[in-house]
Amino acid sequence: MSSDSPLVVFNAHLLAGDTSYRSAGIAVYIAGLLKHLGSASRDLRFQILLGGGVLPSGVSLPVTRSRLSTRSPWRRILWEQTVLPIVVRRLGASLLHGPAFAGPLLSSCPQVITVLDLSFLRHPEFFRTGNRLYLSMITGLACRRSAAVIAISDFTAREVVTLLGVPSERVTTIYPGVAPRFRPIPQADVARFRAEKGLPDRYILYLGTLEPRKNLIRLVRAYSQLRDPSLHLVLAGAQGWFFEGIFAEVERLGLKERVHFPGYVPADEQAFWYNAARVFAYVSAYEGFGMPVVEALACGVPTVTASTTSLPEAGGQGVVAVPPDDEAAIADALDRVASDSSLRGEMRDHGMAHAASFTWEETALRTAAVYRQIVDRRLS
Repeated sequence: MSSDSPLVVFNAHLLAGDTSYRSAGIAVYIAGLLKHLGSASRDLRFQILLGGGVLPSGVSLPVTRSRLSTRSPWRRILWEQTVLPIVVRRLGASLLHGPAFAGPLLSSCPQVITVLDLSFLRHPEFFRTGNRLYLSMITGLACRRSAAVIAISDFTAREVVTLLGVPSERVTTIYPGVAPRFRPIPQADVARFRAEKGLPDRYILYLGTLEPRKNLIRLVRAYSQLRDPSLHLVLAGAQGWFFEGIFAEVERLGLKERVHFPGYVPADEQAFWYNAARVFAYVSAYEGFGMPVVEALACGVPTVTASTTSLPEAGGQGVVAVPPDDEAAIADALDRVASDSSLRGEMRDHGMAHAASFTWEETALRTAAVYRQIVDRRLS
């Protein structure tokens, strides 16, 4: 590739590489995109900016590491607004992509900003004050100044226009993909995994960060209405923030023997947790897309999800959708899906077909097309 090819600088500092909630959502989006950007855009050059994280396996794009630790959110913000503009200018970037809401307010080149959701504006009560105030301020400024905004669902695209005042012509919906590892696994292998982990034979699974907007207290309450004592509930994922109420509700309802908290689940185990589940439940109060829903569907797991925000896009016709604030409806859906084998078979077929339409290759191709539009506009 010619050294004269346009250079895209990609800020990947949120690739944490640890076992906390920081390795969920945004990190999954960044990793999935980076695995395919190089092959999707051979006419562009890339420079990946990293802090203490590591690139996903198979990614050979050039890397510039920060000398300043950016693991702390406030250090990362400082780096983003002061050091990053200098790095971008020194590299001679044609374009800067901020894949997680933000970018420097001063930049020598156009920027693309990805918005995963605007829950901090719709539901400020779900967030710590400092985090909410920073995201509320910087996301609006960055998106209004950007050359383009990528939203990960049509719902989020509408939110960007409505809540941030970004012209609709500058907002593009590009869905995330689902990794090939999310697929049906032979039952013998699943049985071995279940035995190794000491998992119950029949369980409802939630997999994601333990935090308020995931609506887990209502899920626990709905689960408490089920009459099948052999059906357990597994709430898997790293602790995020304001999660204490979930544990308190389990204790209050006397469900400690049947509700399990295995903690953070490594990426290479996630498909087994999905495959071993009777039902996947994801009834969030607010989602920008809902990647776990598509992952579960790709594994062939019957899924109950919310009927609001972006989740109808993630679930398609392959899920049973319910109002997230209706505990009785959630309980009824869980009971029906867990017990009706005919319904489960239909959901499996529809769900896998729907999930097959989400690929990281397509995400990367469409993202590269946005890059080219901006670069070509700048050069014309």
